[in-house]
Amino acid sequence: MGLRGGLIGRALGGAGGAAALGQAARDVAEVFTPNATRAMELSAEARIAALEQLGAEYVQVSPGWFDRAVNGLNRLPRPLLAFGTLGLFVYAMVDPHSFATRMVGLNLVPEPLWWLLGAIVGFYFGAREAFHFRQRPPPVAAMPSSSLKAGDDGNAALRDWRQGRDG
Repeated sequence: MGLRGGLIGRALGGAGGAAALGQAARDVAEVFTPNATRAMELSAEARIAALEQLGAEYVQVSPGWFDRAVNGLNRLPRPLLAFGTLGLFVYAMVDPHSFATRMVGLNLVPEPLWWLLGAIVGFYFGAREAFHFRQRPPPVAAMPSSSLKAGDDGNAALRDWRQGRDG
């Protein structure tokens, strides 16, 4: 027994040779079958890098005086439309004859011009909504990945269901 162990140990080059042989076998096996643990590590690193890049895209730069002035002008149309509509009701009550004359004039505006006005107003408010939608931070960046425990995806209902099933 001692002779065989000694003979095999010498043939493999001692304990270091056995370790080298095992490492070589592992390297050859990974050529044909990828290492699942390393693949998960690389996937996690790629996901973290993507989230960091996405977070960097949403960093707010403080606006200058011109940007603040334009933002102030962009905020005017909605209140002006709302108060203008209320003003029309007051105008109709104060001077009905003059109001009726103005409404007859509006009735003479051709229909394509009304469609154009509707498109302009619709695109204005749609563009403002899209701008504010793009300014919101992404929901993924709200929860740091370090707050998740192993096997926890942040879903409380799923976690409770798993605990009920396991416990």
